[in-house]
Amino acid sequence: MKKTYVTSMPNHIGAFLKASKCFSALGINITRVSYNKAVDSHTLFIDAEGTEEQLKKADAELEKIGYLQNDKEKNSIVLLEFKLKDEPGSVTAILMLINDFNFNISYISSQENGTDYQLFKMGLYVDEPDKIARFLDEAKKLCKVRVIDYNSTEKVYDNSIFYHNYVAGLAGMMGLSEEVKQELLVHVNLAMQTLDEQGLSPYRTFDSISKFAELLSVSKGEAFLPRITQHQITDNTDITIIEPPCGSNVIIIKSLGEVLFVDTGYACYQEEMMQLIYKILPNFDNMKKRVLLTHADVDHCGLLPLFDEVITSHKSAACLSNEYEGVSGYREQNPLHKPYINICKILTSYAPVDPSKITVPWENKEEMSEPLTQIGFFDFGELHFEVYEGKGGHLPGEIVLIDYKHHIALTGDVYINLRGLTPEQAEYNQYAPILMTSVDTDPTLCAEERKAILQRLGVGNWQIFGAHGYKKEYSVNI
Repeated sequence: MKKTYVTSMPNHIGAFLKASKCFSALGINITRVSYNKAVDSHTLFIDAEGTEEQLKKADAELEKIGYLQNDKEKNSIVLLEFKLKDEPGSVTAILMLINDFNFNISYISSQENGTDYQLFKMGLYVDEPDKIARFLDEAKKLCKVRVIDYNSTEKVYDNSIFYHNYVAGLAGMMGLSEEVKQELLVHVNLAMQTLDEQGLSPYRTFDSISKFAELLSVSKGEAFLPRITQHQITDNTDITIIEPPCGSNVIIIKSLGEVLFVDTGYACYQEEMMQLIYKILPNFDNMKKRVLLTHADVDHCGLLPLFDEVITSHKSAACLSNEYEGVSGYREQNPLHKPYINICKILTSYAPVDPSKITVPWENKEEMSEPLTQIGFFDFGELHFEVYEGKGGHLPGEIVLIDYKHHIALTGDVYINLRGLTPEQAEYNQYAPILMTSVDTDPTLCAEERKAILQRLGVGNWQIFGAHGYKKEYSVNI
């Protein structure tokens, strides 16, 4: 049995040794340790492996010596910027005011800038929100004061209780419950440690996660404004693309009175998506809800639980079943991708689909010598698709569907129209490559798969529907 301990240890010699002796005495193996004083001078993450009984004893021992984090502590840091005249004694009045309010200072930084003023930054420990509000009212009588948010800075100024404040901010943006904060905290730390070992600054990691969460949150409610376009294929068949600012497209194919969805976007946009779906399909509640999944990435699978039937490949079905059983999916099996995917699942409130809803109508090709291998066919209304499975360049289980009669290709994330992204989609797409090092499992192989798709298209004018961005029009000449 494995468990991650988030320990709050005194910042002095021998602190980790004391915790290590505790685990060793109980026969518990430490499998991961993460500590970065520049980020948080007290918080140390320990992954431990032992029996349930051993870990319970460790809980009691660490609690006894005061090493377990206490969520009841409500202290936080407020970073303020005071615009002071560049003259002797200008800061004295501010320091006296801080003393009057009994605030402790965690950080000070100031430097002349060639003007008549200095921007004096201070980090203050705050335990009462009303108290800091009163302080600001008084300080503004002395000089201009600005509250600096962490997301607009390049450094972490609170290096003693950073993680809890940081995670509380993420959870607040997405409206998450208290129950998921501890899990989110662990994955944020793992992301920092993993990318730090790859040479990425911890501060850039935290900043990227914050901006990713901010993009998810600012697109909620009335601000959820996806690009929606309709494409007529025949008199009896049309395709609607819903392009959310974050996450995969949701494609709706209507043919001869039948309806098929392709991919479903993020779970956090369920309410917003359903309002759109009801406008497009007023009878949605009474119809059989079928969805074809191009691959099992979290930003494609968010609404799968709402559907009656999920059509996908063998490997994607296995991945979804593993997630349902609490076992790592393909992304989590990749150490470089695991932290981001787990953060993404928590921030977007992802819930895996019941495997009983999954249908696999095609062959299971375990060994594939080519970048794309045909695994069968798929008929829907007037459309007749040849189905190809990729070798796993983007993600194992990925599929591409090609209708040669109507010159349509559904290409998932193997081939997307990068020039057809909205500005919001382009900004969102910046952060996964940073936090995963690459969105592809094997970038070189994925490039070969993209090339293979275009090589399989016959002569004529094609419409390529990728899972992000606008459709791509592509012509093949004789």
